[in-house]
Amino acid sequence: MSRLDSMMRRLAAQRDGLNWAAEQIADLPGDIADLGLGNGRTYDHLREILPDRRIWVIDRVLQCHPSCTPPEADFLQGEAEPMLRKLAQSGARLALAHYDFGFGIKEKDVAEAARLSPLIAATMQPGGLIISGQPLVGFEQLKGPDTIAPDRYMFYRA
Repeated sequence: MSRLDSMMRRLAAQRDGLNWAAEQIADLPGDIADLGLGNGRTYDHLREILPDRRIWVIDRVLQCHPSCTPPEADFLQGEAEPMLRKLAQSGARLALAHYDFGFGIKEKDVAEAARLSPLIAATMQPGGLIISGQPLVGFEQLKGPDTIAPDRYMFYRA
């Protein structure tokens, strides 16, 4: 599979997973988190499909497209661990989190996801969902939508 085809498959899976998760949490109170803003595409999609929810964003740096800049009050800039602690201390409880932190080195990304999992758990509403491109620990793994190949994205319940 070409890198272009792989990217297209990943983006379609991400969109399908977010849409599925938004339906699943329709009756669950709580905020949303985009953990790893990047260029802002996912954040923009979350704003569109969950317009009435507060969306927290964590990233090391703010370097997204200008149209995808989160409000200053909802953007926690810095390393993941202290920002997740800050989010938990704020009292926010998440109905949905999208985990997209990473360095681009699989072993390092998997280790970071495992290390951050308890901090993510501390922010989650009971029954909340986490969508992740990396394996997380300490959550109930769910089967996501049928349109997504196994292990392309992982779905968890807090």
